[in-house]
Amino acid sequence: MTHQSIIADIRNKRFAPVYFLHGPESYFIDLIADAVEAHGLEEHEKAFNQTTLYGKDSDYLQVLDSARRFPMMAERQVVLLKEAQDMKTLKDLEAYILKPTPSTVLVICHKYKKYNLNSKFGKAVKAQAVLFESKELYDNQVPDWIADYLKGKKLKAGPAAAELLAEYLGANLSKVANELDKLALNLPVGAEVSKQHIEQYIGISKDYNVFELQKALGLKDILKANRIVNYFIANARKHPIQVIIGSLYNYFSKIYLYHAVAQRPEPEILSALGLRSGFFLREYRTAARQFSARKSEEVIHLLREFDLKSKGLGYNSTGKPEGELLKEMAWRILHL
Repeated sequence: MTHQSIIADIRNKRFAPVYFLHGPESYFIDLIADAVEAHGLEEHEKAFNQTTLYGKDSDYLQVLDSARRFPMMAERQVVLLKEAQDMKTLKDLEAYILKPTPSTVLVICHKYKKYNLNSKFGKAVKAQAVLFESKELYDNQVPDWIADYLKGKKLKAGPAAAELLAEYLGANLSKVANELDKLALNLPVGAEVSKQHIEQYIGISKDYNVFELQKALGLKDILKANRIVNYFIANARKHPIQVIIGSLYNYFSKIYLYHAVAQRPEPEILSALGLRSGFFLREYRTAARQFSARKSEEVIHLLREFDLKSKGLGYNSTGKPEGELLKEMAWRILHL
């Protein structure tokens, strides 16, 4: 089941006796647990009928004791077992999973990793519980997720804004959602999120960010590239070189790949490059005129070299400050 379908059932008061939520992405697990907490009981019922336990501080006997109680002046009771990955006796709940108390809603939140469903306990969960695996999004899925999230907040986000947010906020969806909520609080319903909004409310510069550096390098715009590099050096804590190298690696890898698929129909090129629309494809086409397949490959090797240097590894270690490495790296890319 998807998290949307599970939450829809919860909001419609269709509850299962046991929910087992597991996987590396904590955000979706929290969404489902919060939905049960919000809709499982009326406010006046929660004092006697809602119990929250934490895996590190609990064992299976405490969970059983809570789950086997009957509700007081309510249709059901809710037991939330959070951070279940830290509970050493989790597997001892197997017998309860196989025969749960019908008037209890037990939500087990096993975060940050997938549970082994081939184990005895895992097979019991598969057989009897509502099972949800919370998977991490791939990096190229995050912009679409951001656009959908903002749509749910009645805001619009174009490809450039969504990509900029994804690049700087990363794939930790809890963090991303928190930052997007700032936009929703400050912008009127129906507004389109601009780079100016992002700079004002989240703090990401619309002119000095890795996307602008990519464009400048791709166009071999020496003046603009140097201006951005100097800004990054002056704000080094917000712009670590390893993050910049990672972004540039993705960018030049796509330029290299573009040369291999350039003669295919546009939908196939977009799919191969992991792009959502022709909006970004135009930029890669332009950059590919400056960087042939061979030169793109040279840049990729160059980025690997500077990644090693920045980490002080092996014979590549130079001891140079990150700022100097960044300047040298940009210069060599621009003058290939």
